[in-house]
Amino acid sequence: GLSPVSPIHVYTQREVYGTVGSRVTLSCSFWSSEWISDDISISWHFQAEGSRDTISIFHYAQGQPYIDDVGSFKERMEWVGNPRRRDGSIVIHSLEPTDNGTFTCDVKNPP
Repeated sequence: GLSPVSPIHVYTQREVYGTVGSRVTLSCSFWSSEWISDDISISWHFQAEGSRDTISIFHYAQGQPYIDDVGSFKERMEWVGNPRRRDGSIVIHSLEPTDNGTFTCDVKNPP
């Protein structure tokens, strides 16, 4: 049988601007009619401008943040979210011109 599925609404800023060398907060808030479970996971992906490839840059699972050790963000990323407050935000420090692109926040809240 199928288990019932409820949507999670994820909210991010449409555009975020930063200055090279500064820091920027990529905010990701979410809403679910269901209780936020301990199995909640939050993922951030990045697609560089002009690229077809999307890379995973951050993952939160089992109550722990994991900064992916690939790509140029690994030394410059900070987890500032709090799933209990329905917040999956990250900060990127020391912005570089190559950080220009599309960032995607994905939230899953398994039953």
